[in-house]
Amino acid sequence: MRLAGAALNQIPFDWQHNLRTIKEALDQAKAAGVELLCLPELCLTGYGCEDLFLSDWLSLEALEYLQQIRPWTEGIAVCVGLPVRLEGRTYNTAAVLRDGEILGFAAKQFLANDGVHYEPRFFNSWRAGETGTVSWEGQQWPIGDIVFEHKGVRFGFEICEDAWRPDNERPACRLKGRVDLIVNPSASHFAMSKTDVRYNLVLNASRNFDCTYLYANLLGNEAGRMIYDGEILVARNGHLLMRNQLLSFKEVDMECVDVDFSTPLEPAESITPLPEPDEYRELNQALSLALFDYMRKARTRGFVLSLSGGADSCMCAVGVAEMVRLGTQEIGTAEFMRRSGCFTADDIARIAGPAEPQPDQAAPGPKDASHSRPDAEQQRRQQEITGHLLTCAYQGTVNSSDDTFNSAKELADSIGAVFYNWGIDEEVTGYVGKIEHALGRELTWKTDDLALQNIQARVRAPAIWLLANVQNALLITTSNRSEASVGYCTMDGDTAGSISPIAGVDKDFVKKWLRWAETELNYPGLRHVNALQPTAELRPQEDKQTDERDLMPYILLNRIERLAFYNRLSPQQVYATLLQEEKDTDPEQLKTYVKRFYSLWSRNQWKRERFAPAFHLDDYNVDPRSWLRFPILSGGFTQELNSL
Repeated sequence: MRLAGAALNQIPFDWQHNLRTIKEALDQAKAAGVELLCLPELCLTGYGCEDLFLSDWLSLEALEYLQQIRPWTEGIAVCVGLPVRLEGRTYNTAAVLRDGEILGFAAKQFLANDGVHYEPRFFNSWRAGETGTVSWEGQQWPIGDIVFEHKGVRFGFEICEDAWRPDNERPACRLKGRVDLIVNPSASHFAMSKTDVRYNLVLNASRNFDCTYLYANLLGNEAGRMIYDGEILVARNGHLLMRNQLLSFKEVDMECVDVDFSTPLEPAESITPLPEPDEYRELNQALSLALFDYMRKARTRGFVLSLSGGADSCMCAVGVAEMVRLGTQEIGTAEFMRRSGCFTADDIARIAGPAEPQPDQAAPGPKDASHSRPDAEQQRRQQEITGHLLTCAYQGTVNSSDDTFNSAKELADSIGAVFYNWGIDEEVTGYVGKIEHALGRELTWKTDDLALQNIQARVRAPAIWLLANVQNALLITTSNRSEASVGYCTMDGDTAGSISPIAGVDKDFVKKWLRWAETELNYPGLRHVNALQPTAELRPQEDKQTDERDLMPYILLNRIERLAFYNRLSPQQVYATLLQEEKDTDPEQLKTYVKRFYSLWSRNQWKRERFAPAFHLDDYNVDPRSWLRFPILSGGFTQELNSL
């Protein structure tokens, strides 16, 4: 039987879009002679509908739109994900359709309730072994724990989280010996190196449960924060039969493979490991795709960035340039421009040119494209597109240095971004003068240090916001995870923006990624920032302000953060762990750093609550609306820190 999975780039309750990609997947599959096609979890509604899953109307509309798919299924069996609501409860299901008929609905049995997932808020678990009935306009279909059959092949389901449970609990355990094939429609979010875990999960399942296993994941930045890598895997008895390229810019990535169910295949003795993941390259592809999807789905016309010349803003600028490079190389310049929604037909004809190949011909996979260097003409096109999509401004003060200006200007010029340069000293002086007049005293660095730093950052916000509004563009805010943890940012200043692309990764990673990007991605414009110590440049230059002097070494900050909130240790346990790991560091200094981290963390939760939406890129983040909830008001670990 020819099996296929299709990764779809969907949008929550955008029925027209979602039905179009489903039809395109079906058309591609039928043209390729596919007999059974698996589409991703909840692909009809989108996975990220949040509390709308609790409403009656969403599931009812999904069931009505499912009827439109029925005539598209002549000659093929297809699994379509959608919510089904019965007696006030919503179930996460996969409908099986064939030859214009609905055969039934398999229902998810285990719900994800950790990290970024809150599925029990929206859905109810289906009990193993039970079935029910879905009724619609006089028609009825079975729902629940069901085994299906197609052309002599028996198949059952695990839906995403079902497969992540222990082998003796998961549905596959009960399906062993009853089915030839297990189908898994998923919406499994991206995190660096996670594909290794998923690969082993699928191959081990196929071996342990003596079956063929078909896995298809959602693709792209669907709803704002989560990114999906679109992974498609087919394995049989521990042998990998097919695996696609991840994080594609295509809206539909359909991949198929022939499986001979009539011939026994001996179980693999061991699972062949994947090559060591390149997290820098993985993040580059995920960040680029996430920016592209966010821009076009928000219906904006590109990005505006306050480019300070520091590490964070430089990474954001390169992220947009890489969005253009990787997207145009994979799907073609004309298609990239068309799908972005930011260009006229004349723009596309002028920039792409008549010789632009069709997307099918212009298609090194994402990972191949990320290694290739564009020729001079490609580079010119990419820079011109970047100039349409990215506008940068350097907003200097008397405390700014030539180093950061040169860093910002050279990088912007090298990638083709529009670059403006203006000073803000006049505005800062105006605000400071108003408050001095009101208070009847002078503001000085000795008495008003933080306030004088913050006003500079805040004064930068109105002009850059105005520029973004005039251009109908998304304003990028540049905070990273390390700064978010300790509140090392100015609310309504450098945190102002529509999207915070790198808030999910730590500062040490940012610095290493930039050095990698300079050499591996060929961005010589990063040479300036890679020679600088990270600094806010908010104090007078003679103060020689640096981030790490204000806080602590970033590597240590990141380690405390991870121990505290990923490993969930107490302050005392964190300190004890660091004593063992940091034998060359003075114990009293370590104690100071631990206290400083927890104190800053506790009193800055209100800032994290107000950050612009951030992409989930690592195995955890500190966004209270996705991975980590924490009270705005608390005891601040006072007792725990005193015990140190």
